[in-house]
Amino acid sequence: MNSRFVLGKTQRFARSRSACLAALFGLLALSTWVSGHAQPLQAGPARVKPAVVSEAACPALLQHSFDRLQDEKPQSLCQYGGQVVLVVNTASLCGFTGQYKGLEELFARYRDRGFVVLGFPSGDFGRQELGDNQAIADFCENTFGVRFPMFSKSRVSGAGANPLFRQLAERSGQTPQWNFHKYLIARDGRTVRSFASTVEPQSPTLTRDIERFLSTKQ
Repeated sequence: MNSRFVLGKTQRFARSRSACLAALFGLLALSTWVSGHAQPLQAGPARVKPAVVSEAACPALLQHSFDRLQDEKPQSLCQYGGQVVLVVNTASLCGFTGQYKGLEELFARYRDRGFVVLGFPSGDFGRQELGDNQAIADFCENTFGVRFPMFSKSRVSGAGANPLFRQLAERSGQTPQWNFHKYLIARDGRTVRSFASTVEPQSPTLTRDIERFLSTKQ
């Protein structure tokens, strides 16, 4: 074999080998530099969970659970802690039943400011409520488009009144005399105003106190 050919081939191999080694050392050096200068990954912002009022922080007036009208699943009233709450005993066949419309308008108007209406169907006065919860739920939704929370049919007066209405009567000194009596609870869960059935939801007498309670911090 020609000696010049062998020598040239050997030299080209040596140059190729040197180039590969140089590249390898360069990669190792780069890796070492990155390890020494790289910043640790920062965790993203923690996901904020909605505030939940614990039983300990929940006002005594709201420490009750009632079945939701639509599906009869228990609902704690503590979820409304810190809000201005309007509690109303309702009926589907009463001369005041049209107040559902005004109550829904109040709810839509003030809900983003921390206001809620809670409806409690009852047949205590004149037996003017429908017989079962599903029928009441269908009537409220189909007739008045009610979206505010409502609860299963219960007693709201006398010895058999549900515990919330008993406490509201004690706190305000007034008991419902007919359907659509209204109790307004301030954010602190202690201050209560009472309004007779004849006071319309849009009455300045009621809305003035709603505005006042909404502007007051808990």
